[in-house]
Amino acid sequence: MGKARNRISIAVVAMLLGVLVVAQIRSVGANTGLANQTAQDLTLLVANLNTQNEELRGEVATLERQLASLTESRARGESAAGQIRADLDRIQAWAGLRDVAGSGISVRVSGSVDGQGVEDFLNELHNAGAEAIAIEGVRIVPGSVVAGPVGGLSVENAILGASFEIRAIGSPEILTGSLTRAGGIIAQLSVSFPDLSISVTPLDAITVPATQRDLTPINGKPSL
Repeated sequence: MGKARNRISIAVVAMLLGVLVVAQIRSVGANTGLANQTAQDLTLLVANLNTQNEELRGEVATLERQLASLTESRARGESAAGQIRADLDRIQAWAGLRDVAGSGISVRVSGSVDGQGVEDFLNELHNAGAEAIAIEGVRIVPGSVVAGPVGGLSVENAILGASFEIRAIGSPEILTGSLTRAGGIIAQLSVSFPDLSISVTPLDAITVPATQRDLTPINGKPSL
C-alpha cells in the first residue's frame, strides 16, 4: 500500500509539472508571437524589417540633405543680405544721404566771385572725379545751385560770406592737378575776377556731411 501511494504521489507531481511546463510554453508563445511562426515566416519577417530599416535610413538621409541645403541657403541668404546692405550704404553715401569720409582736398575761396563762377568751379571738380562735394558744410547734390551776384552768394538757402570753404572727396593729386594746371579753372576765374584768391590743400582725411535736402523725386518713379 505504501508503494502504491508513492507511485500515485509521483504521478500527481509529474502531471502538475507537465501542466506548468505547457502553460509556461504557451505563455511565452503568446507573449512573443513568434512561437507558432515557421522558419519561412520568420525569414520573411526579418526581410520586411530590414526593408523598413532601409526605408527609414533613406528618409533620415533625405532629411539630413534637406537640413544641409536649408543651412546653406540661409548662409547664402545672409551673405546676400549683407551685400545688399553694403550696396545700399554705398549708394546712399554717394547720393548724398549719408556722410562720406576719405581723402580729398580743401579749397579756400576768398574775394569777389559770382554764382556762375562757383558753379564752373564745381563742374570742374565733378569732371576731375570728385565723389562728394560740400560748400561750408552744405552737401552738393543734384539740384543744388550756388546762385547770386558778387557779394551775395547762397547755396541751399545758406548765405556764403566773402570767404568760404569747398571740400571734395577724391584723389588729392588728381583734383589738385586739375584745378591748378595752367589754363585751368583757377586761372580762368582769376582773369574774370582779378581780386579772387583760391588756395587748394590736399588732405588725407576729410568728411563731407549728408544733405539736408529731400531727395524724393516729384515726377519720376522707379521703372521695374
